[in-house]
Amino acid sequence: MITTAVLLGAGVGLGLWALLVWLLPPRPSLASALAAVRTTSQDRPTITAVDSGGWATRWGRPAVRPLRALGLPSERQRRDLLVLGRSPDTLLAEKAVLAVAGLLLPGLLQAMLWAAGVVFPWQVPFVVGVGCAMGGFLLPDLDVRQQAERKRTSFRHALSAYLNLVRVSLAGGAGVDGALNDAAAIGQGWAFARIRRALTTARLTRTTPWDTLRQLGEELDIRELVELSSSVSLAGTEGAKVRASLAAKAAAMRTHELTEAEGQAQAATERMSLPVICLFAGFLVFIAYPAMATVLGSL
Repeated sequence: MITTAVLLGAGVGLGLWALLVWLLPPRPSLASALAAVRTTSQDRPTITAVDSGGWATRWGRPAVRPLRALGLPSERQRRDLLVLGRSPDTLLAEKAVLAVAGLLLPGLLQAMLWAAGVVFPWQVPFVVGVGCAMGGFLLPDLDVRQQAERKRTSFRHALSAYLNLVRVSLAGGAGVDGALNDAAAIGQGWAFARIRRALTTARLTRTTPWDTLRQLGEELDIRELVELSSSVSLAGTEGAKVRASLAAKAAAMRTHELTEAEGQAQAATERMSLPVICLFAGFLVFIAYPAMATVLGSL
């Protein structure tokens, strides 16, 4: 009874605290407000477009502000979301919706079982609900991380082809700006669309294309694109010949991609051997069980 009273009191107190924070959010301090103003005035707008729609965003919108007050999402997650073209509010809303769904799902199952005549102690759905809520809260983070890594790998594949196209355009006598734009116009796919958007932003804002490419590489956390912008900036400002360096960089990227593909294939082969090992271990247990049962029964 004491444990039950403590758990119920803690749950009610946590719910009242969350409701109070949602209704009366704390005011930011003067230092944090000034820091936010300085950061907003200094930072440039992102090149990557983000999508803030979805049913989860509408349902979980009330929980976005408290989660942002806790410092979520992290800087790494923000970069992953930029790669996927999603806003941070969408991620926070999904985390809140899945956490609430995981918390309520065991209670609904308990009600259905109770209607069928099966009764469990209330501690069982409570503990299972807390575990499901934690899992639902962390699941979007894992999904975003995996999808962002796949997107970055796909972008690197397209970037190696883009380097070759830029090198061919430079060899044909085109200037640096013309080579960058012509190569981006030829390619297809989401990676080339991001590059074209960065070059269009450079034309509209009257900035150099290598600056917008560097900003795009920093936003997407793709080091190879930042290195490309540095090489192209030397050609655009100092007149350096970068065709050989672009060819070497493209070859190095292709070699790295082949190495990663071989490593992933070997890892998949090793994972395929795990079911065979488990099957063999079960077969050994199946054979040894009668002998062990006979020996133990004779004692």
